Amino acid sequence: MRGSERERQPDSGKSSENQAFPAPHPTQQHLAPQPPLGPDAQRPQQQLSGAQPPPDDGRPDRKPPGGRKSSWAFGAVLLFLLSKGKVALLALLKFGKPLISMAVTVGAYALIYPWTFALGFVALIFVHELGHILAARRKKLPVSAPYFIPFLGAMIFMKRNPKDAATEADIALGGPLLGSLGALVCYGIGEWTGSRIWHVLAYVGFFLNLLNLLPVHPLDGGRISRALSRWMWVVGAVLGPFAIWYTKSFLFLLIWGWFLVQTYRKFKQKGEGPSHIAEGVYQTTVDPTLPDWYYKGSQHLRDLPYTAYCRMDGQHVVEFQWEAMSFKGELPIDQAIIVKRVYVYQIEGPDANEKLTFKVRAEGVLFEPDNYYEVPKRTKWRIGLLYGGLAVGLLAMMWIIQQAGWTEIPR
Repeated sequence: MRGSERERQPDSGKSSENQAFPAPHPTQQHLAPQPPLGPDAQRPQQQLSGAQPPPDDGRPDRKPPGGRKSSWAFGAVLLFLLSKGKVALLALLKFGKPLISMAVTVGAYALIYPWTFALGFVALIFVHELGHILAARRKKLPVSAPYFIPFLGAMIFMKRNPKDAATEADIALGGPLLGSLGALVCYGIGEWTGSRIWHVLAYVGFFLNLLNLLPVHPLDGGRISRALSRWMWVVGAVLGPFAIWYTKSFLFLLIWGWFLVQTYRKFKQKGEGPSHIAEGVYQTTVDPTLPDWYYKGSQHLRDLPYTAYCRMDGQHVVEFQWEAMSFKGELPIDQAIIVKRVYVYQIEGPDANEKLTFKVRAEGVLFEPDNYYEVPKRTKWRIGLLYGGLAVGLLAMMWIIQQAGWTEIPR
């Protein structure tokens, strides 16, 4: 899933005079909620909002356990990641934080399920998020590496918003498309090895991507439907309770509730869009001619003159000036907003080097151009056929695995 959710601003790492350290909040993200599978599924005693073992329908296995073939398949995947895939993986997961979150998530699932399932399931989430990243980069939109949250899913952050609903839909489609391909690979390995675990991973992967196609914002389906018809959100509002009942997921209940609030605002409320805040941390040298009281105090607030504009690369920026300190700075903003106020607050220092550290905040309301939802009919047909065809294909693959009785996680 998106999701929508639900990119980051560039971060300057040096500390020098009049050096800016922008650190705005994340905005848009793609969410991949965990797939509790079915109302009759057996569940662990201590249950969190996460993936649950699929139900056991009592059917006999079609094939004996994979044994050496299954172990060889897992070993081949690990060998690829540690050899040819290592460079690409480390390049994507910058600075190690996303990689650490991924390892922690694998460990969390391994406390409940076999390590093979834990590793494979997190890998499927990673493939789903990688689909969003590749699609965003094709559209020249920088995104963050995926961050994993145990029993909740994973997300990426977009540093700039898409220019229109069609671009947003293409990025949203990237996750389920590549994620479904990853699940199909698991199914193929299961057919070759005869190992139950690969079929279970395929089933979970198909369900995960199907769940993300629900027209519920910020899931991928909610973002895709913006390019087709926002009235599809009404369908999402109706299907939401059934998904909550089937998944038994408190996380999905929260997502659906938030979605209802946002849908009501879109269809009923009038006036300006939702508020948005961007912040940055900066440092400058203290002016010795100024009295201490000018910048002392944790609650110090001072409005600043500013100019808001958009760069040629599409990055929104607020340029401000603190005249008393002879300081000029830029605050990148990750969304198009109508700026209402820019001010300095939370001043700290001066330190031993006479350096003053302070935060600058820009407050405003989100701006959405009138032509954002204007999508050509040909583009709508392309997105709609991909969307509907993928949903039908995922349902078919889940039915095939259910009929074969390969939906229970082997212990």
